[in-house]
Amino acid sequence: MNNMPRAEKRMTRWRTRALAAAIGLATVVALPVIAQGSPTVTDNTHIAPQASASLSARQAAIVPIAAFAAAGDIAQLNTALEQGLDAGLTVSDAREVLVQLYAYAGFPRSLNALTELTKVLQARQQRGIKDAPGAEPSRPIPQGDALLAAGTANQTRLSGSPVQGPLFDFAPIANEYLRTHLFGDIFERDNLEWQSREIATVSMLAALTGVESQLQSHMRISMNVGLTATQLRQVAQVLATHVDTQTARRATDALDRQLLVQAGK
Repeated sequence: MNNMPRAEKRMTRWRTRALAAAIGLATVVALPVIAQGSPTVTDNTHIAPQASASLSARQAAIVPIAAFAAAGDIAQLNTALEQGLDAGLTVSDAREVLVQLYAYAGFPRSLNALTELTKVLQARQQRGIKDAPGAEPSRPIPQGDALLAAGTANQTRLSGSPVQGPLFDFAPIANEYLRTHLFGDIFERDNLEWQSREIATVSMLAALTGVESQLQSHMRISMNVGLTATQLRQVAQVLATHVDTQTARRATDALDRQLLVQAGK
């Protein structure tokens, strides 16, 4: 290394630190560190169960980012973003998670989190770190009636059946907003696959109080898109290790309740 040019030495040190951070984040799920970059997305549903029974380092990195962003803990979010980018998240991955946050924790926390992401990226750039930009959606997002149709189809597929009931009979516009804005505008963006979006959603809801029924529903949706109960327990483990025990407990309790429902108990 003594014979290396100075710039090459710096890059070697950065890569070493990135590898160490990724290993630290992945240790909780006992996985090797993956190379930078997102998987190629060819179908935004991506609901087939994974060959691995464990979360990837990239998936694990989403968990604290989503949780701290939902909780509004910007200082901890800064660290989680640094570690997530080191663990293989692209700029696009992180941005998609933080945009999606608005549907669960509101625009103020989403905008604050996105602002922090820009600061993290600027600081990393000044240190000479070049983060992979990631992908943009592969196709235009539908508009008007086509968006409502696409969002309704996505909502039905994610939930496993058409979503209806007394609440939406009383406030049908709420379901229309869900179908157009969340399941349409957001879930039609195929540059972040559905499993990662659900990992983010579960982590966000676990960081909030008073949303137990929604958290349980997304445990069911997570399994509908191919995540296993083991992987969802690993989400709770990451929350316990990198966020806090109360957030982890909410995730575990919601998963346990959903598994009892599925077992008919």
